[in-house]
Amino acid sequence: MKVDGACHCGQVSFEAEVDPAKVIICHCTDCQTLSGTAFRTVVFTESGSFKLLSGEIKIYFKTGESGARRAQGFCPECGTPIYATSDEENPQVHALRVGAVNQRDELEPKRHVYARSRQSWTNDVSHMAVTEGSL
Repeated sequence: MKVDGACHCGQVSFEAEVDPAKVIICHCTDCQTLSGTAFRTVVFTESGSFKLLSGEIKIYFKTGESGARRAQGFCPECGTPIYATSDEENPQVHALRVGAVNQRDELEPKRHVYARSRQSWTNDVSHMAVTEGSL
């Protein structure tokens, strides 16, 4: 599936090919901190398909629990997370942040990872009040 997306301010835009069956929700504490919420939804690109269409990506390297360094790519202007990838020079696979993808409604998660860090209240949110706008 071809997807495209952009950061909040529009400075960074991209496109890629993804497999909708490879959408995950990550509950690791790094994703919680870096996203500013309880989890992050991610889809993996097909090898070599990520293309930056406009702007420049700012990279922050973090070291995960495994000891592996991961490049965190985001917009240097508005801070929107765009992807994570390996720290190699020309990475082939990118873990796109689904919130920055225009087709996010079509990318239904198939699996939870790092569930041991999952916030207990995320187990069932069906009982919460729902509104169409703000408070």
